[in-house]
Amino acid sequence: MSTIIHEFTTKIPGWRPRVKPIKLDEATPEQLDALKVTPSNTKVSDYVLVLANDVETLKVRTPLFNAIMYNRGGMGRAERELSAVGASVVNRCVYCAAVHASRYNQLTKDEQVMEAIFADGEKAELDERQKAIFLFAAKLSKAPSEATEEDMQALRDAGLKDDEILDLILSASLFGWANRLMHTLGDPVVE
Repeated sequence: MSTIIHEFTTKIPGWRPRVKPIKLDEATPEQLDALKVTPSNTKVSDYVLVLANDVETLKVRTPLFNAIMYNRGGMGRAERELSAVGASVVNRCVYCAAVHASRYNQLTKDEQVMEAIFADGEKAELDERQKAIFLFAAKLSKAPSEATEEDMQALRDAGLKDDEILDLILSASLFGWANRLMHTLGDPVVE
């Protein structure tokens, strides 16, 4: 039996679904069509196979995810991953935090930022831009209505342009939702 993990890590854990994932060899034509828009051309995760139980939502969710996390222009990919980690830490989504911290580390070739975040959370010593991104993503995940003009100015003072701020808002918001869905549908586990 696998053990649920509760501590943040950059090692991507397994994921034990509470809802039965579809079986690819038994998928309907609609489910297979919805799965075509997933970013991976290798293994389809159990999470995505669970989402395939709701074809209509999956067909909207995946292109939205891809557009927010992989589009060109605006905030760089590593900073989008940092935003995803900010939301995931606040929401205690160990699985998403691990996936996106690992991607951040791969993109930046720097593990110190994630080590600091996992050790100290919002008090982590980061450079001005990283700190502004992380804290804003965390704040949006806690209570979006509490974001202020001062928060926007802090982002601008850290060098973010309006298109980068939009990407930050979108990525943090996406993970505010995705983290809650992950908690409902399954658990991160050591297998």
